[in-house]
Amino acid sequence: MIACLIVAGSSLLGNAAEKKDAQMQIDNLVNALPKFAVPMREVGDRFQNMYFAAEGGNWGLAFYMSKYLGKAMNLAKITKPNEFPEFQSFYKKEFASLNKAIEAEDLTAFKKEYTKVTKSCNECHTTFGYKFLKVVHLSAPVDPGLDYKLSSKASDVPD
Repeated sequence: MIACLIVAGSSLLGNAAEKKDAQMQIDNLVNALPKFAVPMREVGDRFQNMYFAAEGGNWGLAFYMSKYLGKAMNLAKITKPNEFPEFQSFYKKEFASLNKAIEAEDLTAFKKEYTKVTKSCNECHTTFGYKFLKVVHLSAPVDPGLDYKLSSKASDVPD
């Protein structure tokens, strides 16, 4: 958003020095934004928490975690524009069945799909040269400050 404002403003600037300065500011902003590693950490945390929410019957929290897991990488639209479509496609494809299981409140289907997504995550990491990043299922949620056993439905999550 900030970069867009600078870009719009830079088109109004008259001389080359001002344009160069505006471009430098844009580049500095883009370089200061997290690439994949920082938002991917959020993706991993939400993925782990999703499991415990589903297991506890807090389907709203499970769906919320999945929904915002998918949006956590949005900065990569700017910082990694060539790689972002890969993540977006991965999320849409791999999480579709998992999200259906959440919406159906079907724990058996959820666990099956969760295992498939975990395997797909690890395959993706290997494909992109990060074979040392292997997702494993934790024994407890990443964020212990949430009530994973609060009864809710996926439809409880606002748009």
